[in-house]
Amino acid sequence: MQPFTWLARTHLLSAAGDALIAIALAGSLFFNLDPAAARPRVALYLLVTMAPFAVVGPLIGPLVDRSRGGRRGMIIGAGIARAVLALLMVRHLDSLLLFPEAFGALVAGKTYHVAKSAVVPGLVREERDLVEANSKLMLLSGLGGALAAGPGVLLSLASSRWVLVLAAVVFVLMTFPARRLPRFAVRPNRVPQDPELQPPAHPGETRHVSRRGGMLLAGSAMGVVRAMTGFTLFLIAFWLRTDDAAPWWFGFMFTASAVGQLIGAVGAPWLRRRVREEVLLASTLVLAAAVSFYVVTAPDRFSVLVLAMVIGLMSALGKLCFDAIVQRDEVPADRGRTFARFETRFQLMWVIGGLVPVAAPSGILPLRAGVMLLGIAGLVAVVLYAGGLWALARGRRPPSEIIATRVRTRVRARVRRNRPQPPG
Repeated sequence: MQPFTWLARTHLLSAAGDALIAIALAGSLFFNLDPAAARPRVALYLLVTMAPFAVVGPLIGPLVDRSRGGRRGMIIGAGIARAVLALLMVRHLDSLLLFPEAFGALVAGKTYHVAKSAVVPGLVREERDLVEANSKLMLLSGLGGALAAGPGVLLSLASSRWVLVLAAVVFVLMTFPARRLPRFAVRPNRVPQDPELQPPAHPGETRHVSRRGGMLLAGSAMGVVRAMTGFTLFLIAFWLRTDDAAPWWFGFMFTASAVGQLIGAVGAPWLRRRVREEVLLASTLVLAAAVSFYVVTAPDRFSVLVLAMVIGLMSALGKLCFDAIVQRDEVPADRGRTFARFETRFQLMWVIGGLVPVAAPSGILPLRAGVMLLGIAGLVAVVLYAGGLWALARGRRPPSEIIATRVRTRVRARVRRNRPQPPG
């Protein structure tokens, strides 16, 4: 059996376990409380559970790259850790200990995703197959979540604790196909053999800088995608709760988002054969911005349903494109730490995006205003991304870098002006 098949089975079970944990936490933090009481608890979850990931996240990459057991060992270890933490959460579902345990599950899950993304290039034959391989894994992720949703929802009717027990079982099962993965030894020599990745011999040689800069630009664009995803999720969820929507509307929104992700995963290989990853990433931002501005003119549940589907499509295509860009352009020995560094940023962007509608008091951020902000964010992101690619192709500084430098300069100047002078 091909090694990629074992990775696919591992990923299917991992996605199912993650979905079960999400179902258990959603019942405990959101659906069992009224909207006013749910806001502070969800905000606490975002701050206490996810924000500290900024400290731990950068350590995951070097751990994955330097682990004696290799990336296969990290995948197995991440599955075992999540199983243990799911069982611990069974006992502490109604206490504050739930938050550090959920944080641990998040770290273990991100460790798995970093290791998984780092091993994919070793399981495909050619560079152009990366998007197709990533899309297959994303399809399996959606399938795993869908297969787990039915049993998870049924068990949650009895108690969310049973959902966590099932999640622990699934994570243990995940380790069996993971043991069949080949060992991925990382060479200590980090000097790439690809001449396009060699450092420039003289200042006029910008190809290496372009590829590195292209990764940074793609990471910035993907960060905006993650922020828009988190913002949309909580904006729609609290809008439906305050609008006294029937429970099945939450299911419709979730299904629409899942359908969008499915379309993105299925269509990505076909689109990649026609355009580059950078064009696909920019196009998803344009589409999301356009649909957001349309919803501003007709903010009803059916138009929001379309928005949820488009955001799901954007999230799927954006992630596939970004993963392929890093797998294509990064040195093999550094892929783990590169994915970990960006995943940390993406997680923080998702938290920041989600905190805006969660922290806003009821009525302060209506649906129309929230969707308008979403469209503006997508429009600004695509302009900066396209402008950055244009500048890199001509050996110039990207607009986002110029803006960031000017902002830092002005902030420092203002701090100096406001700093009290020593008595002279």
